[in-house]
Amino acid sequence: MPRIAKRLPRRKIPKGVICVRAGLRNTIITATNTRGQAFCWASAGACGFKGPKKRSPFATQVATENIVDILVNHSFLKEAEVRIKGSGPGRETAIRIISQSGIYIRKIVDLTGYAHNGCRPPRKKRL
Repeated sequence: MPRIAKRLPRRKIPKGVICVRAGLRNTIITATNTRGQAFCWASAGACGFKGPKKRSPFATQVATENIVDILVNHSFLKEAEVRIKGSGPGRETAIRIISQSGIYIRKIVDLTGYAHNGCRPPRKKRL
């Protein structure tokens, strides 16, 4: 079940941002306005999935459908920018569900971090 802010926006939000955090163990989808103020979110864990089932693409599909259902039925967002962070198994699923929902996607931005040189390796063991 998606979490909605206690006080929903009075006015409809024509443009917004949908942030998808696709971790290795869970997927979190947040809907914000252009200033970054979240008004609705859902995750695979909040939708009732526990343990290793949270990381499945099906769990991401259910969480994304819950968010999109609220955004479309209450006509909050007409067009959105999708920001994706992480390399979890639900990345493509979330984008596909959002694009099929009728929300116009202005752009898709990948914010996944990567190591430029990585951590220093541990020293060699002496025998």
